[in-house]
Amino acid sequence: MADPLIRTEPAYDASDEYRPEPVPIPQPPAWQDGSFRIGIHTSIAGDIAGALDSAAKLGANALQIFSASPRMWPGGSARIAEADAARFRARRAELALGPLVIHDNYLINLASPERVMRTRSIQAFHDELVRAVSLGADFLVAHPGSGLGSDKDQAITEIAEGLRHAAKGMKLGSLRILIENTSGMGTAVGARFEEIKAILDQTGDLPMGVCLDTAHTFEAGYDITTEEGLEATLAAVDRSVGLSRVHVLHVNDSKTPLGSRVDRHENIGHGKIGLAAFGRILNHARLGPGLQGLPGRAFILETPIDEPGDDRRNVRALWDLVGVSVRQAPKAEDGFSMTKAKKKEKALTQRTQRTQRAQSKKQSLKGAKAKARKSKGRK
Repeated sequence: MADPLIRTEPAYDASDEYRPEPVPIPQPPAWQDGSFRIGIHTSIAGDIAGALDSAAKLGANALQIFSASPRMWPGGSARIAEADAARFRARRAELALGPLVIHDNYLINLASPERVMRTRSIQAFHDELVRAVSLGADFLVAHPGSGLGSDKDQAITEIAEGLRHAAKGMKLGSLRILIENTSGMGTAVGARFEEIKAILDQTGDLPMGVCLDTAHTFEAGYDITTEEGLEATLAAVDRSVGLSRVHVLHVNDSKTPLGSRVDRHENIGHGKIGLAAFGRILNHARLGPGLQGLPGRAFILETPIDEPGDDRRNVRALWDLVGVSVRQAPKAEDGFSMTKAKKKEKALTQRTQRTQRAQSKKQSLKGAKAKARKSKGRK
């Protein structure tokens, strides 16, 4: 006898089936809008978010920073407090700056044959990755390193292996690691584009790319001062690493001559490369943000500030070279220069220190008087 509580199952209705929403296709960041992205390396001294305001005040729409002191091994925690990182990300969004490029510590040498130095370098580069992800950086630029007399192929293998170790277990998100070409000073790896390709080929599935420095390229022996030389150099880049992997150009003139292998940056148009050459570089169809180029490719200045305002003038020089008028370019703050900002901050720090010393002296004197009165009372 059939159980009266068991009823016939309803007919299957496909509309009842759960269908999760499709994962949205990630949208490109705002700085990949096809416009020129011109930036400059700014200081994080005092307040890391202040570097963003400096870039905006200099008339840039992109920037590069160090995420910590570039000439010291980190002491204590190498991380950035989340409150500071969140404030940095929010301020960057307000100013619409991008891409954000971070340059790694100068002390890092992943090619070092000395085991302790190499281990310390791997840990320091891991810390660089952690800070870059925390700040929402788009690119982390790394100097390849120096073999210090070891075989070049072995040095290249050590660099690639060090990068893999440093990034092991990390979720890098949209962050990309860029290997920067070098001037070839000493035993530095990366003066030839083939050496950079060899590093990239051995980094596995890490998100990698290239940062091309104009001064280093010239100092390594690639003549980019003429139209023919520039074409030959870009062809060499394309044959090796591929121009599509060059996401950042460090735009620096050179104090030293072609093939000097000595790295000395100069203000735009005042060095051995010259203003005309930079005009060809910035407006080259395959380097700019146009159809043949790469949307969002950044031109970042690392030029010296010999006189207050050199930083602002160098940014303006690049906008002039690409034909963007003062009215169309990001508005620079009249008279602003990072040297003035540093002097103002230094003066503030000195005033604070003087006040603290005076208060400390006053407290010491007060304590001494109290001690003297107590001693006199016992007598």
